[in-house]
Amino acid sequence: VQLVESGGGLVQPGGSLRLSCAASGFTFSSYVMRWYRQAPGKEREWVALISSTGGSTNYADSVKGRFTISRDNAKKLVYLQMNNLKSEDTAVYYCNVLRTPGNYWGQGTQVTVSS
Repeated sequence: VQLVESGGGLVQPGGSLRLSCAASGFTFSSYVMRWYRQAPGKEREWVALISSTGGSTNYADSVKGRFTISRDNAKKLVYLQMNNLKSEDTAVYYCNVLRTPGNYWGQGTQVTVSS
């Protein structure tokens, strides 16, 4: 299993970014995919999830209405569209899949929201 995130960067408050996660090594279309984030000095927290078909999504309250998770099963990609970014969104963002018996993570992509 391999997960590779991209798309992070420096953005001003109120700006937008789209993160991508490229998956390989497993049957991507069969698994729920998740995004997590970890801010400096804080524990990793769940951000969003999407069902295997993409028909169902769920979000942490802190990002609801601002972030959108989506996936392209043909391309084995999962996305996180982040709008109206705030300074508290600054973190390393990780893609995740729970594929028994393992819980797999990417290397993360840094998102910094600052003026």
